[in-house]
Amino acid sequence: MAADALTLARPDDWHLHLRDGEALSRTVRDAARVFGRAIVMPNLVPPVTTAADALAYRKRVLEARPSGSSFEPLMTLYLTERTAPDEIRRARDTGHVKAVKLYPAGATTNSDAGVRDLGRVDDALDAMADAGMPLLVHGEVTDHDVDIFDREEAFIEGRLRPLLARHPTLRVVFEHVTTRAAVAFVRSQPARVAATITAHHLLLNRNDMLVGGVRPHRYCLPVLKREEDRRALLEAATSGDARFFLGSDSAPHARDRKECASGCAGVYTGHAALELYAEAFDQAGALDRLEGFASHFGADFYGLPRAQARVTLRRAERPVPTELPFAGEALVPFRAGETVAWRVESA
Repeated sequence: MAADALTLARPDDWHLHLRDGEALSRTVRDAARVFGRAIVMPNLVPPVTTAADALAYRKRVLEARPSGSSFEPLMTLYLTERTAPDEIRRARDTGHVKAVKLYPAGATTNSDAGVRDLGRVDDALDAMADAGMPLLVHGEVTDHDVDIFDREEAFIEGRLRPLLARHPTLRVVFEHVTTRAAVAFVRSQPARVAATITAHHLLLNRNDMLVGGVRPHRYCLPVLKREEDRRALLEAATSGDARFFLGSDSAPHARDRKECASGCAGVYTGHAALELYAEAFDQAGALDRLEGFASHFGADFYGLPRAQARVTLRRAERPVPTELPFAGEALVPFRAGETVAWRVESA
């Protein structure tokens, strides 16, 4: 019989969008409810491109924490073709900037300032390798002639493999992997290459977004893929392989920016992220592997101490509201109007 309760080391989220301004009251509260730390994405408007930007953003996140919370934001820089090696060193020296994010220009929300020619960032990547600072990769090409369902695999062969060859000591996190090809690629690489996996990519395939009508609140980038890809992700996440760890990619957008003619990409799982991962692991009969995936492997990759605090999950359905307040607007969360099968009992 499957366990009805599970206690594990306090987990961390190694890929999280908190947004800025009024939105922080929602996103930081939801993250701090369960997670001890989170790698915070830098794709604000304007993006977080300097150490000074990152420290200012960190201050705003800390000010948004609930009273008594010890939640720790781990900051990132947004890589551009103008990022200088000295800026990488300044970021490292803050002690608070833990990684640099690569967005191919135009690949996803607020990525227009991203990189168009990877050859133009080699000096910055060399500085990152010297500093021991990982590159976090949104792994999709943006070529118009490449099908959206094939863009991750095209990125692996055309961009990522050559980049790793040019920078043999650079540590890389292939974020929110979505395909069998990406899982196989990570497994073919040395330990300096790891990957995050989202809860929604473990629980859904593209039919869940498209069949019976388009469901805009399940639209994300990289887009949901085939069932065979979802199964490959689930196998990787539950395998105990330390190269795969939790990164929710929880990404909020107000309802009117999702339900429109050109809706934004992003799924908001932050209200129930750990519970949703527990569902996926439970369905795979692998609850005993959740702690490594959620609490240990990411900390180990980043060279940070594992959490000593504990959280308890209990099997108990709870309803998900149809919408949540969000910076004066409405946010439709994942599973809106439905239920999640687990509750966080203590954190």
